[in-house]
Amino acid sequence: MDNLPGLRDIHLPDDPISVLPLAKGWWLLLTAIVVGYLALRLLKWSYEKSTKIYVRHMLKRLYNDNSLATAVKISEIFRRICIRQYPQAVALTGSDWINFLNSKSKHKIDEKTAQLLQNAPFVPAESTVYAPEDIAKLWQFCYQWTGENL
Repeated sequence: MDNLPGLRDIHLPDDPISVLPLAKGWWLLLTAIVVGYLALRLLKWSYEKSTKIYVRHMLKRLYNDNSLATAVKISEIFRRICIRQYPQAVALTGSDWINFLNSKSKHKIDEKTAQLLQNAPFVPAESTVYAPEDIAKLWQFCYQWTGENL
């Protein structure tokens, strides 16, 4: 029995077979994974951006206040940022703390402003040791430093 003549009408399709012949459910799953990944990246970006916006808002509230309390608040802002970004640096004090801040910034803090940053929490509020210009320089350094590190 020869069946070969009966198979003449069977032929290969004209379109090539797709490399990924996935069903609609797989495409939906793949799309959901990509959208989920992008959503997580967007949330992470917005969280980081919101932190920077929050810090900048706190600094702008301190802009025209040239009291010694402003220097103390700026010191607290530095420490709070380091708790989040650089936990190993939170325990640094003195020149190690200033060197760390300088290492994370393009703009270096000058000696008198560095002394203000180190001593501000311990100087009495009515003291006139530091001029308002020194506090303004500290504010400017903090604003630039947060821009580079958040």
